[in-house]
Amino acid sequence: MKLDILAFGAHPDDVELGCGGTIAKEIALGKKVGIVDLTRGELGTRGSVAIRNQESANAAKILGVSVRENLDMKDCFFVNDEAHQLQIIKMIRKYKPEIVLCNAIEDRHIDHGKGSSLVSDACFLSGLRKIETELNGENQEAWRPKLVYHYIQWVNLKPDFVVDITGYNDQKVEAILAYESQFYNSESDEPVTVIATKNFKDSLNYRSQDLGRLIGTDYAEGFTVERYLAVNSLGDLM
Repeated sequence: MKLDILAFGAHPDDVELGCGGTIAKEIALGKKVGIVDLTRGELGTRGSVAIRNQESANAAKILGVSVRENLDMKDCFFVNDEAHQLQIIKMIRKYKPEIVLCNAIEDRHIDHGKGSSLVSDACFLSGLRKIETELNGENQEAWRPKLVYHYIQWVNLKPDFVVDITGYNDQKVEAILAYESQFYNSESDEPVTVIATKNFKDSLNYRSQDLGRLIGTDYAEGFTVERYLAVNSLGDLM
């Protein structure tokens, strides 16, 4: 299955939190989108692997993605080396996305920055024909995505561009809250974490509203880039 967009996240829920609205919008526009989670988030304070597996499946259904896979890397302990790069390369060559979305370039959780550089490096390496990979016993062809964008997570990084997600923010929030074990619930007896507070739950809306305010829309999501963005003419800009 060839995808238009492939979104990577270090943990289940990273993609929903960082770019869930953009994904929902692109799918509504007819694009095929997939998600690849690097880890199961097994070291998270709340929930369990089994619970998060079910939650990630529920969230994928809400967003309407075509496929979701998990690479079973070690939560907090994966590194940007050849073995891990090859795992990413196999996914890129399998789905041949035009666009890749990946973790924030820097963030509170150490896996986010690591995941960002790992996926970005693998996107380049995936285009090198002399790097040979096979999947299910078949040799894979080299493939390099045209565009690599980094979504924004905990840290309020300055975006290089923003996407209007007006009309899709509710779907994004619904997908995030499908991870019931991870976020604020006044009746939960699980330990409180920084994302399991009412403040954080409220931020799911007001952070998107703030970016939307800056571009004159109701809601938006921000992204950073490693290379200059290009447009054909000034009229392409909103």
